[in-house]
Amino acid sequence: MRQGYACGIQPRVGFQWKNGAVSSVLAPARSLRIGSIELDAPVVLAPMAGITNTAFRRLCREYGAGLYVSEMITTRALVERNATTMRLITHHESETPRSIQLYGVDPATTEAAVRLLVAEDRADHIDLNFGCPVPKVTRKGGGSALPWKLGLFREIVSRAAAAAAEGGIPLTVKMRKGIDDDHLTYLDAGRIAEDAGVAAVALHARTAAEFYSGHADWSAIAKLKEAVTSVPVLGNGDIWSADDAARMMEETGCDGVVVGRGCLGRPWLFGDLARALGGPDAAPGAPVDAGLGFVAQAFRRHAELLVEFFEDEGRGCRDIRKHVAWYFKGYPVGGETRAKLATVSSLAEIDDLIATLELDAPYPGAAAEGQRGRAGTPKRPALPEGWLDSRELGRDATAALADAELDHSGG
Repeated sequence: MRQGYACGIQPRVGFQWKNGAVSSVLAPARSLRIGSIELDAPVVLAPMAGITNTAFRRLCREYGAGLYVSEMITTRALVERNATTMRLITHHESETPRSIQLYGVDPATTEAAVRLLVAEDRADHIDLNFGCPVPKVTRKGGGSALPWKLGLFREIVSRAAAAAAEGGIPLTVKMRKGIDDDHLTYLDAGRIAEDAGVAAVALHARTAAEFYSGHADWSAIAKLKEAVTSVPVLGNGDIWSADDAARMMEETGCDGVVVGRGCLGRPWLFGDLARALGGPDAAPGAPVDAGLGFVAQAFRRHAELLVEFFEDEGRGCRDIRKHVAWYFKGYPVGGETRAKLATVSSLAEIDDLIATLELDAPYPGAAAEGQRGRAGTPKRPALPEGWLDSRELGRDATAALADAELDHSGG
């Protein structure tokens, strides 16, 4: 079965294998402008810790078009020039435009991090993370917990946007709906960010409490689009195919999509997205025919790029192991072979194992579709004591924030 999108005159009709049948969706081709950056397709790769390193970004770019964002970078670690962090912000010469996402809780440190990136010409686009739901982040007031404190959020975004603007770099914000259904923040945060001079806002249409469970509330993206009118609004959540992306844009009116878990083990999704949503030059070539041979080749290319990125074959091969289940989801790859792929230590081992596969096996359809990555379950968000008592930052909250950037992992 051929998976992908047919090329033709605009608007395009996209074809996607869903539930054992071909469905279609009408998607007008369009570009996306974020400040001074014009993208051939309105598509952004979401930052994912341990995933969106240079190797994965290069691989996705080889298939499609759009903006490919780095792993989340901690502002304090960047300002202190932590060695791991400095490596993570390094882009390959083929990466244009260069995009870096920052996570910070202190206005001065965030501004300093932006100024460093601008002064050293390390980025063409900067994104601020206010969407992380991970407990170790939210329990200290960071990530998706931070927009609850309106004054703090305003100061961080305003100072960062001003610093970026001085260097001609567009700055954007990515956030969630809020902490939980009783403490929504996205409409206030969207308006504040717009007034502060950001170039775009992106919304993951879930609360921190939902983590990645259930279904994203696309109606919230539509509401944000109505509230924020002078800059692009991007939608994120439950985009597993180009068909989903086209539906989101049609249903919500958003200006573009941010794709995260949907591309795990499917970097060629960006080709599908570009053909469905972008202009005629966004993703030239034939639609993807994702048979097992094609997937194995993509997996091998990913491993090769990881080896180049880490400058260490063993480390690169250890990193590719976590991608095995995603790449081969639904394909006729036996358990023993999967287990061996998940323990490889060299490119030669990968080549030997690929040679044992039924490489002419066709695309398996619905078995390879749908959710990827861990969804988790709804849970009560971990927050600093008394965090929800006020929308303003009190003394206790300030103390909690002081420890929020001590992790120098870079993401």
